[in-house]
Amino acid sequence: MIILKGANENVIWLFSKSTNNQELYFTFLLLILNSKSQFMNTDPVIVERILDAPAKKVWEALTDNDQMRKWYFDISSFKPQLGFEFQFGGGSEEQTYVHLCKITEIVPEEKLKYSWRYANFPGNSLVTFELFSEGDKTRIKVTHEGLETFPQGRVFSKESFTSGWNQIIGKNLKDFVER
Repeated sequence: MIILKGANENVIWLFSKSTNNQELYFTFLLLILNSKSQFMNTDPVIVERILDAPAKKVWEALTDNDQMRKWYFDISSFKPQLGFEFQFGGGSEEQTYVHLCKITEIVPEEKLKYSWRYANFPGNSLVTFELFSEGDKTRIKVTHEGLETFPQGRVFSKESFTSGWNQIIGKNLKDFVER
């Protein structure tokens, strides 16, 4: 038996040679290791922007609850502490989704990472904010990974998240810290 690992780490191809009649038979077996189709896009959403503000100011906008309410979501309680859990509502006029989050990593003025899932829906993802000082400006990189674990459809599509993060980081946060 020959085992070849595919380019996609989630699949393995198995080929076997028949010993009964010495003809070469290939048994094509595709094992899905994470119960998702091999064709599912598992690439994260990544949004990067240069903000005309120092990293300290951007960090405060990301971690101070009063400031977060002005550009992000109306989060009732937030503390930049490892293990802190918070939630907020978001969505559209037709449907509001309760976001459930827990801080999993924090490096002051550099990195904030938290889990992101939805009440009453399967799936779990991770959001990472990274800050890079570039003189008196800050490059912010937001990575949202694990989107393929959410139900398939327009609401939880990669395109929807890409649009949302571009609005949140490229417009809302930018306008807030650059004023």
